Amino acid sequence: MLERLLIGLLGDGHILLEGVPGLAKTLAINTLAKAVKGSFSRIQFTPDLLPADVIGTMIYNMKENDFSIKKGPIFANFVLADEINRAPAKVQSALLEAMQEHQVTIGDSSFKLPEPFLVLATQNPIEQEGTYPLPEAQVDRFMLKTVIDYPKLDDEQIIMRNNLSGNFDQVNPVVSIEQITRARASVKE
Repeated sequence: MLERLLIGLLGDGHILLEGVPGLAKTLAINTLAKAVKGSFSRIQFTPDLLPADVIGTMIYNMKENDFSIKKGPIFANFVLADEINRAPAKVQSALLEAMQEHQVTIGDSSFKLPEPFLVLATQNPIEQEGTYPLPEAQVDRFMLKTVIDYPKLDDEQIIMRNNLSGNFDQVNPVVSIEQITRARASVKE
C-alpha cells in the first residue's frame, strides 16, 4: 500500500483505497500527509453531506450587503476523502472539477487549488450497507485503486509490537512541498 501511495504522490495522481473498516487506510493516508510539509484536511463523507461542505460556498454578509466566499476543506495539499462512497453521487461529483482541473468553482469565481494537490480517498466495499457506487466519471479521476486486505499474521504481530511500543505516535515531516514539486517534474521527464 505504501508504494502505491508514493506512486500517486510522485505521479500526480489521486488514489483510492478500498477495504473493510479497521485496516488502517485512514492512518496510512494521514501519515503520508504528515510526512510532507503540506496542508492536510479530512472530509468524512456521510449520507447528509452537501457539495458546499466539500468545496465551499458563498455566505451573505448583512453588514456589507455583499456575499463572501467561504472555502471548503478541499483547499489543501492533501485531502483525505474518508469513506467517499458513503455520500450520494451529487456530493461525490463535487470533487470532479477539483480532481481533474485542480480548481474549484464557487458561484461565478474559480479558485486554483494549492500544488501539489492530491485526493486520497478511502471506501468500503460496495456490498456494505449504506454505501453508494462511485460514478464512473469519479473513478476515472483516480490514478490507482488499491484493494487492501488483512495483513499476514507475521505482519500483524509486527504492527501490534510497534503500536504497543509507541512507534506509531510521532510522524515528523521528512520532505517539503518544493521537494515533491521537483520530484514530480523529474517523473514527468
